[in-house]
Amino acid sequence: MRAARVLAIAALVVGVLGTHHAASPAHHGSHVVVPPGQPAPRVGPSYLYPDPETTHGVTNPQVTQVNIQQTICVRGWTGTIRPPKSYTDNLKTQQLQAARYTDKTPAHYEEDHFISLELGGHPRDPKNLWPEMWGTPSQPLTSHGPFPASIIGAKSKDKVKNALKAAVCAGTLTLHEAQQTIATDWFKYYRDHLLK
Repeated sequence: MRAARVLAIAALVVGVLGTHHAASPAHHGSHVVVPPGQPAPRVGPSYLYPDPETTHGVTNPQVTQVNIQQTICVRGWTGTIRPPKSYTDNLKTQQLQAARYTDKTPAHYEEDHFISLELGGHPRDPKNLWPEMWGTPSQPLTSHGPFPASIIGAKSKDKVKNALKAAVCAGTLTLHEAQQTIATDWFKYYRDHLLK
């Protein structure tokens, strides 16, 4: 069953990204050479990530490694800091005006905290909020779904934040490591750890 899901996801990624031929200038053999100081390329299709120029992720200064047992690890704590829907809906409408969004339908997106509140992400900073697709560019969905296993969108990222929060609260991962994982390439974590 898991093998079928991995194959379906691989087909989706290839379908979205296309394939590179050996003669292609984008082909670098078995590895990609990244100049020092530059981030490695993300493994998923671009729609899975916000624009790094506008939404690079911001942490909440009130959440630290020292106080996680009094903040993010307390059931329901994120509800005490979550911004109102009126704020996030207004921000989402503004952000969808950017050229990168060809689908301007607000219902097709969740206004997502790039570094999740459950991982100490800033609740209101626009540099930590972005319109994340519920579905894919070729298969837009609303928050009502349905969400088949082959669709990688907002629900998939939610599974990553939950797994990372559990690891942080269990002490097997630091808060900083979890924040870096979700901000650097949450889909890589999803592929490597949750689809096994």
